Amino acid sequence: MNDNGVREVIIIGGGPAGYTAALYAARANLHPLVIEGFQWGGQLMITSDVENYPGYPQGTLGPEMMADFRAQAERFGTEFVTDDITKVDFSSHPFQVWVGDEEYRAQAVIVATGATARQLGLESERRCQGKGVSYCAVCDAAFFADRDVVVVGGGDSALEEATFLTKFASRVTLVHRRDGFRASPIMVDRARANPKIDFVLDSVVEEVLEDEQGLVRAVRVRNVKSGETSDIAAEGLFVAIGHDPTTALFRGQLDMDEAGYIVTRGKTTATNVPGVFAAGDVQDHVYRQAVTAAGSGCAAALDAERWLEARKDHARSAVAAPAG
Repeated sequence: MNDNGVREVIIIGGGPAGYTAALYAARANLHPLVIEGFQWGGQLMITSDVENYPGYPQGTLGPEMMADFRAQAERFGTEFVTDDITKVDFSSHPFQVWVGDEEYRAQAVIVATGATARQLGLESERRCQGKGVSYCAVCDAAFFADRDVVVVGGGDSALEEATFLTKFASRVTLVHRRDGFRASPIMVDRARANPKIDFVLDSVVEEVLEDEQGLVRAVRVRNVKSGETSDIAAEGLFVAIGHDPTTALFRGQLDMDEAGYIVTRGKTTATNVPGVFAAGDVQDHVYRQAVTAAGSGCAAALDAERWLEARKDHARSAVAAPAG
């Protein structure tokens, strides 16, 4: 932080992208401040076993892995504010970020606020998170080898997840509230041609049923036309009804696509505002993995470091240039 209270970099968000950005920024002596939010750790905080992140050969718990990420960033001097940002102003330099009435200023900002998987909103769903309820087939499919599972949704993601799960599960039942799909015809045809996928249409999930250990044992569905309910025996429920990027505070300041994801330039993490970078699920609606989020967090820190250095070089050249 300089004498005017302006930091070199502020990182907004406390998940794999934010903490990795902080680690790289701290090791580059940028003295980062991470405003990590009350719900720090991102989507991995509702994930039990993580077995697909390099460096954890025996697997680990999602919250424990995020604690490791955070501790490693802190080891190199990262500072943290465990609170939510309430306002930003990227229209002038230095950039301004507020937490309530507290104002923070920085030369560069990395936005790593992530995205949130849409949930069904059931209390039983919440209780079974990490106990059979999942929001990512790529992450958790291997835990359901030779088991029956249910997928909820009717878009490309849902049909893609259902098809992917057939590589592991013995039977996949796809539940959708309509009799038609929003998914592309090729995805629908592929799923219908898969002998391991059953379809329960015009139906919604009403409750997740648990066994004595609190694990998923069945999913109760209601037909929206007849009103009849039935139970589907299953040990896993995959909710695939979409994600929402956490970008509301940046609307009107950063370019976004029609779904609200921040648009970055080419293969960089640069946004439309010079000095503001975006990393992780807040700008990635394709991969949505902890390892890809961490990788883009690294890239954002490197991009920010290079941008800051170029800015300093420009300032030095301006001072050294002879007058008129």
